[in-house]
Amino acid sequence: MLDIASFDFARAGFEAALPVTAKLAISVVGLGYVGAVSTACLSSLGHKVVGVDIDAAKVADIAAGRSPIHEKDLGKLLDEGVQNGLVSATEDLAEAVFGTDVTFVSVGTPTAPDGGCDYRFIEAAARTMAAGLARKSEFHVFVMRCSIPPGTTMKVMTPILEEVSGKRLGVDFGVAFNPEFLREGVAVADFYAPPKTVIGATCARTAEMLREIYAPVDERPILTSIETAEMVKYVDNVWHATKVCFANEVGRLAKSQGVDSHAVMDVFCQDTKLNLSPYYLKPGFAYGGSCLPKEVRAVAHIAKSAGVSLPMIENLGTSNREQIESAVRMARETRARRVGILGLAFKPGTDDLRESPILEVIAALREEGIEIVVHDPAITRDTAIESQLGYVKHGSPGLAALAGELRDFLVARPEDVAAQADALIVTQANPHYAQIAEDAATRAQTPVIDVVRLFEECPNTNAYQGIGW
Repeated sequence: MLDIASFDFARAGFEAALPVTAKLAISVVGLGYVGAVSTACLSSLGHKVVGVDIDAAKVADIAAGRSPIHEKDLGKLLDEGVQNGLVSATEDLAEAVFGTDVTFVSVGTPTAPDGGCDYRFIEAAARTMAAGLARKSEFHVFVMRCSIPPGTTMKVMTPILEEVSGKRLGVDFGVAFNPEFLREGVAVADFYAPPKTVIGATCARTAEMLREIYAPVDERPILTSIETAEMVKYVDNVWHATKVCFANEVGRLAKSQGVDSHAVMDVFCQDTKLNLSPYYLKPGFAYGGSCLPKEVRAVAHIAKSAGVSLPMIENLGTSNREQIESAVRMARETRARRVGILGLAFKPGTDDLRESPILEVIAALREEGIEIVVHDPAITRDTAIESQLGYVKHGSPGLAALAGELRDFLVARPEDVAAQADALIVTQANPHYAQIAEDAATRAQTPVIDVVRLFEECPNTNAYQGIGW
């Protein structure tokens, strides 16, 4: 994702950004938790804010400067906003849109009967907002803030706005997705010191209007696509849930062993190089090596022996195997009879084959009669492959199955792999492999399966595919 200050709007095909000078008037649809906090905090930045809801009680509370929820400092800010003539509230959404420049949409998105997202409130709000938009001659911006599946803003809300209002996206109005990251109990403080400000916008003018709104609390918002911004909100919350479950499983395991779980996690959290960092948090291939697979199995075994259930940790291996199976399926779908592998060890710069996930892929393909040709910068025919077998006797069936013939798959140069193969799987990120893969996919149209994200901008050809991008 890029920050808005460095984003090249012209290259991206957006219209030129227009300068914003006066404080924008804002309407906030939905006066629940996010809407009420947004109304109060935006007014504190000097914006005129109109809160809108179908619940008359919430409208009355906001109009009177009272907080409809229990949240630190919210009532004080609302009261100040009303006293300063910056906060008002209404049940008339169309009129609120007509009288403002920007509309923040914070309506409910409950779970549908099938477990998905219920769009009823979004659709109803869009129809009414469109009625207000139809009366306007000025450019208006609609900012979705609800938790919604990627694509909802552009495929559910935007078509209704265009159809009902008769206005055109990009000409008469702009659309954005701006997820909130407010923690209940400290939401007001989070508004003024956000962990990040994410803006997915349809055009530069829309992005600039939002940048001006958030400038007092974040001078460098992150600009991205609407769909990415939508998914970021879901991913953030799922990650938080993952952290809660992980810590709780550590607690159950530690207690069963007579260990202080808080002491363990106090030490764990001091590691900001690996544990609490971006490391390992980019989609790629399965984990492998001499540590991770073995330790996951060991922890699961300790828990089982103690009668402790750790469903998340116990299923890490299942998730990891699915990534391996994905690579097998992708290779199979190329219909190649000879598959080339660039990178054999579990990570670059080592000759360690212990539980290298690509070995499981190779073993599966060999069972189907597919020929294999391999290159790895650190592995040659002289590498002591057999010496690694004893260590992984019960953990790496791929290495055990292939040990006798693995040397026969090796070639001296990666170019030879590309020349001999009907399809390539690249498991290590290095410039030489990247160039070979790009040439193979774009020039020879040889299918390339990239499991490490070799390129920031992937080759524009159907011959290239990433495992998670």
